[in-house]
Order: sequence, then C-alpha cells, then structure tokens
Amino acid sequence: MSEFRKKEITNWYDQHSKSIVSFILLMVKDYQQAEDLTHETFVKAYLFYDTFKHHSSEKTWLFSIAHNVTVDFLRRQKTSIFFKEKFLSHKDNNPLPEEIIQIKEESNELYKAIGELKDTYRKVIILRKIKGFSIEDTSKILGWSESKVKSMLFRAIPALKKQLIKEGYWDEKTS
Repeated sequence: MSEFRKKEITNWYDQHSKSIVSFILLMVKDYQQAEDLTHETFVKAYLFYDTFKHHSSEKTWLFSIAHNVTVDFLRRQKTSIFFKEKFLSHKDNNPLPEEIIQIKEESNELYKAIGELKDTYRKVIILRKIKGFSIEDTSKILGWSESKVKSMLFRAIPALKKQLIKEGYWDEKTS
C-alpha cells in the first residue's frame, strides 16, 4: 500500500503542483513561501491519504489541503507580526527581497488589484475565475456553502472592477 501511495502522490504532484504553487502564491505573495506551503500540502496529502474518500477529484482535495495549510500559515504570520509590532519599538517598512515577486507584465495589474481585495473575495476569484474550479469544488475547498460561493463571487467581481478603476488600470467610460 505504501508504494502505491507514494506513486499516486508523486503523480498528483507532477499534475497539480504548479497550479497549487500559483494558487498559494496569490495568497502569500512570496514565491519561496508558496513553494514551502506546496511541499507541506503534498506531505499532508501523503500522511492523510487514507482520509481521501474520492467524493471529489484529487485536485479538489489537494486544493482544499493547500487552502487550509495557507490559512494556518497566514494565521501564524499575523500572530507573529502582532507580537513583533507590539514588543519591538522600531519597525522596518522596507520589503524583504523574497517579498518582491515578478509576475508576467500583462497580468501584473490584475494580480495587484486582486491582492488588494478582501480575503474572501480574493479566494473566490482565484479559485473560480483563475483556477477554473466549479462552484461545488470551490465550496468544498473553502468549506463554504455553494450559495456563499455564488454570493461572494457576485460581490467580488464588482469589487475587483472598482479596484482596477481606482488604480487606473480600467477606464470607467469603456466599462
């Protein structure tokens, strides 16, 4: 069983790792961290392989794990930042080199605007519109009802358009 598990997880990694890295990257905005969290996603998939009941595709299951791993990381990071700000008197506002990510030039404005959206809007746009997941799969990944996915997307699209207009990437007259 263990050899079969290794082989299947390896195949899943080959098929889905790039997509998962880019999904996580849009949330954490740090390529190295996105790679680390992707690795952690596949380690968890290996460790909890027996819990996968095949009610959804392996891609949906892996994205669900990736989402949970990323949310856990962001929670830990927020706690860490809070304590650093609270207990350290000086704060360095300069970005670290690994925080500077280069994205294809033609997509940069869109990704920047998505990054400015609130977390729930960002997640639903990434999963539904960028990654192409169905409403059902998105609801499973995020642990939301299907109606919440629909309503969040309904609100997220105008919020994204507003953000693009605000940043000067969208002309109000042509929209």
